[in-house]
Amino acid sequence: MSERFLRVPDAARADLVAFVSRLLRTDESAVLRVRRRDPVATPESPGQPVIEVWGATGFGILAVRVIPGAVSPDSMVASAALVRDSLQSGDVDVDTGYSMDSAWRGALPPPDGFDLLDSVPAKVLHELAEHGAEVGRETGGPAGPPPSLLDSHVLEVEGAGRTVGIALRTTFALRAMGFAGDGPDEPVRVRASATWVRLDARYGSLYQRAEAGPRLLV
Repeated sequence: MSERFLRVPDAARADLVAFVSRLLRTDESAVLRVRRRDPVATPESPGQPVIEVWGATGFGILAVRVIPGAVSPDSMVASAALVRDSLQSGDVDVDTGYSMDSAWRGALPPPDGFDLLDSVPAKVLHELAEHGAEVGRETGGPAGPPPSLLDSHVLEVEGAGRTVGIALRTTFALRAMGFAGDGPDEPVRVRASATWVRLDARYGSLYQRAEAGPRLLV
């Protein structure tokens, strides 16, 4: 049996702790899917090992952060809480516990096949999340906003010959994960494939299923 490990250099640990901690605030039982990624090498730099750290937020939106690191096997699933605690304790090899592959449901989005539609100011997306939260407090119950509200499209983005809707749940996830600042010039790039909508922000990416949803004007 091959050795099971996750190693993250000191310079990247704070970033990973922040990612995992924010993910756990949306879902305290979250798991991580960590996958090896081929580094981008140039003639000047051979590139260092890189990993993708995936998590399913409590809003039903996938989040991913790419950081330096190494993982074996090439893809593993581990408890987010266990990984966070191990990182904070300073373990050289991050404790990933036993395999939790069965806890990850669904396939990951493909690495390519996405067209750039347009860029949206992060401030606009954060404001839409705030307005959506207000509507949710008025219409929701003890369990929070109803799924129909979360699935509502609060923004339409057009480009590359198509139009996609950004769901309220996606704006909630962007704010909760802290992937973008509030500056007026902070861009979030919107890309889409046949089955996914991807939001690329400064500190990570979010993936939303490209499905039609009701339109919500907030």
